Amino acid sequence: MDLIVCSWCQSQNPGGTTSCDVCGAPLDDAVKVSDGGWREAPRLHDMAEFSFGTSTCQVEGDVVPVAELKLGQGDSIYFEHHVLLWKDEAVPLTVMNTPGRSLGGMPSVVTVASGPGRVAVSRDAAGEMVVLPMHPSMEIDVREHAFLAASASISYSFVRIKGLANVLHGGNGMYMDRFVTQGGPGLLLLHGNGNVFERLLAPGEKMLLEPGAFLFKDASVQMNTHQLPVKTGLLSRGMYLAEMTGPGRIGIQSMYVHHGSDD
Repeated sequence: MDLIVCSWCQSQNPGGTTSCDVCGAPLDDAVKVSDGGWREAPRLHDMAEFSFGTSTCQVEGDVVPVAELKLGQGDSIYFEHHVLLWKDEAVPLTVMNTPGRSLGGMPSVVTVASGPGRVAVSRDAAGEMVVLPMHPSMEIDVREHAFLAASASISYSFVRIKGLANVLHGGNGMYMDRFVTQGGPGLLLLHGNGNVFERLLAPGEKMLLEPGAFLFKDASVQMNTHQLPVKTGLLSRGMYLAEMTGPGRIGIQSMYVHHGSDD
């Protein structure tokens, strides 16, 4: 049987399949890459479906995409509490302990939903859903308030990066969520505002990003604060950019929605 390799996650799919069984990416769309080397993330078709563990995820809508997850027995996912759209009555919810994290002065709550049953999550913004299957012993770093949901096989933590707040000034910095798989694979869902693009950096290759554009990166990519000597008016403290150094993938979003400063 001829197999179709997904250009996004490299998974093999049976011939005749129109979307990837692992990440939902269309298998019949050509890969689009800009002259600058940025690849468009696949725009998932409405009602595209893919699986993880004993569970499935169906993508609904294309302006403000919804992830409807049918959780199998023993499977669970976690997400920030405010992205919950709806759930079956029988699906239990618990709270993950994330000390030291706040949003707008209030504690940031990460909610865990356990199967069997259905639950749906969605960000309150127009954009794209980004599906990142994670292999064992893999780490992906994500900008704050961008992750939509993650399977329980992925561990969650966060770090604070001083100096990166927005395009105008350094402020108090920003958080970066860290997702790491242990012994088994996992699934990570992100929401990118606007359109999402990905680029693979070569070893030692550097790229400067406006902090609001940063969406995700491989752990192998080093991220540092880079200050430019631009000081006038509101830029009295200079302009801060995110310096990314390869090797590894970096992902950006074309629209920046400011969530306010964390404490």
